[in-house]
Amino acid sequence: MDKILIRGGKVLKGEIPISGAKNAALPLMIAALLTEEPLTLSNVPRLADVALLQRILRELGAHTTLLGRKAGESPFAGDVVRIHAEEITNITAPYELVSRMRASFWVIGPLLARCGQARVSLPGGCAIGTRPVDLYLKALSAMGAEIDIEQGYVVAKAPEKGLQGARIVFPKVSVGATHVTMMAAALARGETVIENAAREPEVADLARCLKAMGAKIEGEGTSTIHIEGVTALHGADHAVLPDRIETGTYAMAIAMTGGEGTLTHTRPDFLDAFLEVMEEAGVTITLDETRMHVKSNGGLKPVSVETQPYPGFPTDLQAQIMALMTMADGVSVIRETIFENRFMHVQELARLGADISLSGDTAQVRGVNELIGAPVMATDLRASVSLVIAGLAARGTTELNRVYHLDRGFEALEHKLAAVGADIERVRG
Repeated sequence: MDKILIRGGKVLKGEIPISGAKNAALPLMIAALLTEEPLTLSNVPRLADVALLQRILRELGAHTTLLGRKAGESPFAGDVVRIHAEEITNITAPYELVSRMRASFWVIGPLLARCGQARVSLPGGCAIGTRPVDLYLKALSAMGAEIDIEQGYVVAKAPEKGLQGARIVFPKVSVGATHVTMMAAALARGETVIENAAREPEVADLARCLKAMGAKIEGEGTSTIHIEGVTALHGADHAVLPDRIETGTYAMAIAMTGGEGTLTHTRPDFLDAFLEVMEEAGVTITLDETRMHVKSNGGLKPVSVETQPYPGFPTDLQAQIMALMTMADGVSVIRETIFENRFMHVQELARLGADISLSGDTAQVRGVNELIGAPVMATDLRASVSLVIAGLAARGTTELNRVYHLDRGFEALEHKLAAVGADIERVRG
């Protein structure tokens, strides 16, 4: 099994290109199931989750073609992927694949809308909480679907005339449920209104792609989305938006080492809440439309952070800000409101010398003068990269194990960091 070795103490300086967003690419790929014509996506990141989803789509009958980078593009430019689901030959998404990645459960929406039936395994993915799918199923039921749970599979059937538009009010914000409902509603009869919808940029990106495919959608990016169903969608070309989580992660990596660098091919306007926290921490950040310049001012100040749905501080940056605050001058308070089990990185950061105490959904991080390298283990995707951030500043060598978590969401991380001065390498196992 691979591991990553980080010899800390190097100051990061230079440019880091940002990849396409995993959290946008996955629902966009799934949306290809809604049409018999090809959907071509550019700026697709090279990630384990993307490769796994291609396997799942092929299992359902779609043809996926990897067209690679365009001539002359950066080595870190995303791939072009064409997905052609001319005929759905299988309505079952099997346990052995869906159990490895939660987002693959989202195929239930397009399968039900286009084929009238779906059999999808209950999902897996990172062990960061229960994350039940009840909101997804209640939304589909409101649109007329009959749903049963049989031996670990959700078996769903649409009425004879197909799904019917409905008014759906989510009791809490759910990105996945918004994705699934929006895709199913695109082919439903009549109007669907989603209230308390997720406002994340990735949700709006999916809506833009669906509209390019012929869907009638209004209100994406707000808490109320209107979808007027159409009888069929067509193919389209769509570019995946930049990864705001990767952007925030590398900004914190630069700040952790006392460095200075520029993140390119990004969208800083997606990160307002994060930028406010970084300014509070004493990090200077300057922006333009597609670039973010990060400069350390020699010391970190403690912050108070509470994760919230967009446009609040992202839960996917919580582990990283905790790593950054392990060396701040004072006590930081970090509250996790989205997932009930997303503090598994705490015990691993403690192995490096971090001083962190937990009380329910809140962590107190007392800054220390020094972290010391040690063997650590990734427990989920974002936890793994928090250990990288800590290891960059630790004295000695940090050995990160279970890096397959890292490969699910960060493209060529060790290469990008090495290019700006990190002493980091992957050891093949």
